[in-house]
Amino acid sequence: MASAEQLKELRSRLGITTREVAELSERLAQEEGNDEFYISNAWLTQIENSDSVPSIHKIYSLSVIYHVKFADLLRLFGVHVESIAKRQMTMALPQSHLTPVETFDDSKSVTFPVRFDRGFDMEKTNLVSRMVEIWGEVPVALIQHLDVRHSLYGYIGAEDFTLHPMLRPGSFVQIDQTNRKIQASKWRSEYDRPIYFIELRGGYACSWCELQGNQLLLVPHPLSPCRIRAVNYGSDAEIVGQVTGVAMRIVDVAERASDAPARLPRQS
Repeated sequence: MASAEQLKELRSRLGITTREVAELSERLAQEEGNDEFYISNAWLTQIENSDSVPSIHKIYSLSVIYHVKFADLLRLFGVHVESIAKRQMTMALPQSHLTPVETFDDSKSVTFPVRFDRGFDMEKTNLVSRMVEIWGEVPVALIQHLDVRHSLYGYIGAEDFTLHPMLRPGSFVQIDQTNRKIQASKWRSEYDRPIYFIELRGGYACSWCELQGNQLLLVPHPLSPCRIRAVNYGSDAEIVGQVTGVAMRIVDVAERASDAPARLPRQS
C-alpha cells in the first residue's frame, strides 16, 4: 500500500475527518509556538492523494494526533531510523570522534545472554556462544537500565594510528567519564598504561598521556608512525575520560586478501 493510502487508512480507523485533524494540529502548533506543525484541511487531502512527502514538523503532528510512533510514520516514506546505528558503524570517518548509542524503540527486544555457563573458566579465552548457557529476548528498555544507552563510547578514526598496533583504527572504545585525572604512577607494561580519550580544538584523540606543567603530551605507541604531540592542557585539550574497554577487528578482510601470499603453481 502506498504511503498516501496508509496515511488515509490511519485516519479512517480513528474515525476523524481532515477538518478535525486540522483543528487538533492548530492547537499543537500554538502549544509548540511554531506554525510548521499546523496541518490544513487542504494540505492533508493533498498528501492523502499524492506522492508528496510531509515535512518533519507535520509528520510529528500526525504522530501525535494519530497516536502512531514517529519512526513508523517515517518508515512509510522509506526512512528506517532503526538502521541509523548500523549505517554509522559502516560509515568510517578519518578522524577519531565520540559516537552515540541510540535506541529508537524501547518496546523491542534484543537477543542477550541471560545466563552464563558456570562450568566455563572466565579467565580463559573462549567463544561467547559457548560461555552462554541461555540466550533470551530481553527488552531494550531493560538494557537501558544497565546504562548501556548512556555510556560514552569513542570511535578510533580510520586514519588514526596513534596507538596502532595495540589499538587499531576502526575500533570502538568505552570511556569512563568519572576518571579524568592523568595517572602519574608507573605501570608494568604497555597494557597496564592508562589510555585516555581527549577532546581537542579540532577533534578528538585517543592515546597515552603525560602532563608536564601546562603541556599535555599525547604519546603514541612505539611502533606507531605518529609522533608525540604537545597541546595546552585546559585551553586546547580536555580529558573526556579513561578508556576502560575496547571492541576492535583484529583482521581486516581487505588487508588479509592483499597480504595473502601468491599461490605457487603446481609442479608436474
